[in-house]
Amino acid sequence: MKRFVMAAIGGTLAGIVATTQVAGPLLAEESARNTNVYEQLDLFGDIFERIRSQYVEKVDEAELIEAAIDGMLSSLDPHSSYLSPEDAAAMRVQTRGEFGGLGIEVTQEEGFVKVVSPIDGTPADEAGIESGDFITHVDGESVLGLTLDAAVELMRGPVGSEIVITVVREGEDEPFDVSIIRDTIKLTAVRARTEGETVVLRVTTFNDQTMPNLEAGLVEQVKALGGIDKVNGVVLDLRNNPGGLLTQAIKVSDAFLEKGEIVSTRGRNPEDGERFNATPGDLTGGKPMVVLINGGSASASEIVAGALQDHRRAIVVGTKSFGKGSVQTVMPLRGDGAMRLTTARYYTPSGRSIQALGVSPDIVVAQPRRQPAAEEEDAPKRPRARSEADLRGRLNNDSLTEDEIRQIEADRAKAEAAARLRDEDYQLAYAIDILKGLVALGGEK
Repeated sequence: MKRFVMAAIGGTLAGIVATTQVAGPLLAEESARNTNVYEQLDLFGDIFERIRSQYVEKVDEAELIEAAIDGMLSSLDPHSSYLSPEDAAAMRVQTRGEFGGLGIEVTQEEGFVKVVSPIDGTPADEAGIESGDFITHVDGESVLGLTLDAAVELMRGPVGSEIVITVVREGEDEPFDVSIIRDTIKLTAVRARTEGETVVLRVTTFNDQTMPNLEAGLVEQVKALGGIDKVNGVVLDLRNNPGGLLTQAIKVSDAFLEKGEIVSTRGRNPEDGERFNATPGDLTGGKPMVVLINGGSASASEIVAGALQDHRRAIVVGTKSFGKGSVQTVMPLRGDGAMRLTTARYYTPSGRSIQALGVSPDIVVAQPRRQPAAEEEDAPKRPRARSEADLRGRLNNDSLTEDEIRQIEADRAKAEAAARLRDEDYQLAYAIDILKGLVALGGEK
């Protein structure tokens, strides 16, 4: 018995020794890491003091610290940043749907400001700024080397003032200047209209008003057409939509899905991941859908397009989306400032991340570039084709009733309107043609 107790004690001691041998190096490594961090913080304090006391001009200590914080955050990725109290307040206003500026969503690439998308009806949109444009100068001052926030600050100014930005665009041989008058940007989150028997829902942003606007617009257009039975389908237009609130993207996706996952997020720690699922109820009653996207469709737009595509609820048409597959959390800081920090990646229902890849359309359809007005005026006008009906003395068609003739003329007018739409918006016309084809083939649910 005594021998057994001694053996047990020996085994325990061996276990303690073994644990100590394993834990020792780990504790030493952690201690060394902490020591290094404290040394770096001491170095930061030393540099700060030297700048404050020896820099050629007197510095503002608060601005210096803010710049250091912003540099630390912006070094992580293009979407993490420090928001001063003024910027944080402006962001809260923008989320509610009204703010001052040019009307463009931007990111940073290769040191320059890159346009994610112009916002519909804003000064930038009316000036012809396009998704993918690079802004290299603002009023003659280069933005190369500036942080994104600093470059955006250069573009801000009083409503009604003029700004000249220098743009580099793919397909153009030389950079060119664009003059824009700053204005108050009032975002209409959703514009609803009908094209023939199709309801078109143009979603420009995902803010607090997106889902209420979408639902009200859809109800209004369905009523105008005489009920849901008169609707052949819905086009959800997400082109040049730079995103916004994740909660609104989930609600918009849920509006057209009966069940299943909409999106999942995964952070650094597995336990922080979340899944968001659809609830029963489809606002359209299962009508066929087409989603339009392009290179300016980012973030929340890609969540919606990816969810509807993965569930085969909609056909996605257009060109590859922007590819922003990360989630930013805005964290309030002392002094009314805030920190925008990338905290997770999001994944579509099939488990794919679109980060840097984007959503690929089911059918790739490029939008022809806008033709300058001067060139349109100079283009030769094609003479109207003559037909039998134009000939003097032609026979009348006596095989049709007046009602049948009126129906033929109405159908022809619809076809001509569709042809005009192809000239104005080729991608949208293509989407509507797809819905017509689905209905003709009995694809309507």
